[in-house]
Amino acid sequence: MIVKIYINATLKKQKKCIFDSVNKTLIQVKKALKEKQMNIKDEFDTIITSEIIFFFDMDGTLVDTNLANFLSYKKAIISITKSDYNLAYDANMRFNRHTLKHIIPNLKETNYKRIVENKEKFYVDFLNKTKLNKKISDILCKYSKKNKTVLVTNCRKDRAIATLSYFNLLDRFNYIFCRDFRNENLNKYQDAILRLGISPNNIIAFENEEKEIINAQELGITIINPINL
Repeated sequence: MIVKIYINATLKKQKKCIFDSVNKTLIQVKKALKEKQMNIKDEFDTIITSEIIFFFDMDGTLVDTNLANFLSYKKAIISITKSDYNLAYDANMRFNRHTLKHIIPNLKETNYKRIVENKEKFYVDFLNKTKLNKKISDILCKYSKKNKTVLVTNCRKDRAIATLSYFNLLDRFNYIFCRDFRNENLNKYQDAILRLGISPNNIIAFENEEKEIINAQELGITIINPINL
């Protein structure tokens, strides 16, 4: 009986030691992560001068619009074809015009254009399905007070304005460059730089698409996503 009590006491002591050790490790990890975040923030602040201009992409960067975009397309498809083609939302895929042609390969060109037009109209019905990236929006709100900020997006102006207005961010931007009035021979970063007449060296860009990141780098923009999206 004495041996059993001793063993139980020993096991309890060992469990407590293990728990204390794990708890101590977790505290150390949390502290290290917090210090790392603070260091990143401090380092970011040190590179910001009054000459720095912030470029923000919208879809997938400042705002997650994937679900709203999908639902807009789905509603538009039904409005023209009277079928939903058993469409299912995939959070890892952006539904676009290429997707539309792939899903409905025999779609007439006139109906294709009507679906795209309706999709733009229906987008406002699903603004409540968009999600703001708080980390990026906090940067926008903080630095828009003393630095120039530019929205550089491939979406249409009406949709950009509607999205920014929904999150009360419209007045945070000095310039908004959308695809509506862009020279088709230029990518969005070329277009913005030429219009503003600025040096790529003074730009900090936030962008989620790999292709656009490469476009920005090729133009000489070296600071891209200094804080992880």
